Amino acid sequence: MRILHICPAPRLGSPLAPESLQYLGHRLERMSLEQLHSTDAGSLTADVVVADACLDLSVAPTIAEAVVQKGLSAPIVVVLSEGGLATASARWNVSDIVLTTAGPAEVEARLRLARDRHTSFGRHTSSDRHTSVTAAPNRPTAPGAAWPGSAAGATWPGSRADDRSAAVSAGPAGAAADASPWEADVPPWEGGGRTGEDEPMVVISGGLRIDETAFTAHLGRRSLDLTYREFALLKFFAMHPERVFTRDEILLSVWGEDYYGGTRTVDVHVRRVRAKLGKDLENAIHTVRNVGYRFSPDSPVGDAADAEGTEEAEGTQEPETTETPHDTSEAESNEEDVKV
Repeated sequence: MRILHICPAPRLGSPLAPESLQYLGHRLERMSLEQLHSTDAGSLTADVVVADACLDLSVAPTIAEAVVQKGLSAPIVVVLSEGGLATASARWNVSDIVLTTAGPAEVEARLRLARDRHTSFGRHTSSDRHTSVTAAPNRPTAPGAAWPGSAAGATWPGSRADDRSAAVSAGPAGAAADASPWEADVPPWEGGGRTGEDEPMVVISGGLRIDETAFTAHLGRRSLDLTYREFALLKFFAMHPERVFTRDEILLSVWGEDYYGGTRTVDVHVRRVRAKLGKDLENAIHTVRNVGYRFSPDSPVGDAADAEGTEEAEGTQEPETTETPHDTSEAESNEEDVKV
């Protein structure tokens, strides 16, 4: 490995001293920062630049700019003392930091990794959409983020905003053709359940419209008078239509890990939500015997009696019926009665 060592003076005994680097089998060229500034641009070659800032911390913030000005494309590893470590900053634009107390094996590993990462990044091109994500360490991750230094509205190739704009400009047929890569990382239940890209959201299922922004739920034109927990339960069901959940899964998703009550509270709130949905949709929450519940907004009206009958039969078989009345009353009394 070719190493350009920027050091104010030889530092014997350090694992990053010139003689130590030579013992590791590397080809070494040593110069001071002043010599680097006076060197002709393009005359230097190195796989890694090692900058010793132990005696002069001012080397660290300026070394990256000095290396770039000389036309040298190489990762920079800065050597610091333990006292100087507190000054380390991302603004230095260096690849890694090594303490003077590091052993030869650590030094060798850090130098090799810095070189390999730099080589790997340089091997990728912007024309490869899939590898550009890993090839560009400073790539903005937010949807619609702009290229650094680009005009407003220009987005990274392969970004979500770029895909969406391409689909819109292509029309309905183009949108359908472009939908699969755009929707690939979206959970299946989000495909038809949500409107809008980001939280907070609106969930539409059957005749239900649940607006998380305003904490309102409407069935057709009728507003549903729900408590906070009833609202959360109905939203959970509406987001997962035709999927069966156990009581434990519902309890974890709606009440959270910090809730220590029994699963019977799920049954209590399901009955409350059914009652508030009324005849229009009370049959949509089905009791799946010995399992839990399923939300089917398009179920026929006749299923309501079957669901209630199943729930009564289930109540005679489920071990949960052995819970003391205290458990049920506690679950109900602890419920938030704040209307949404």
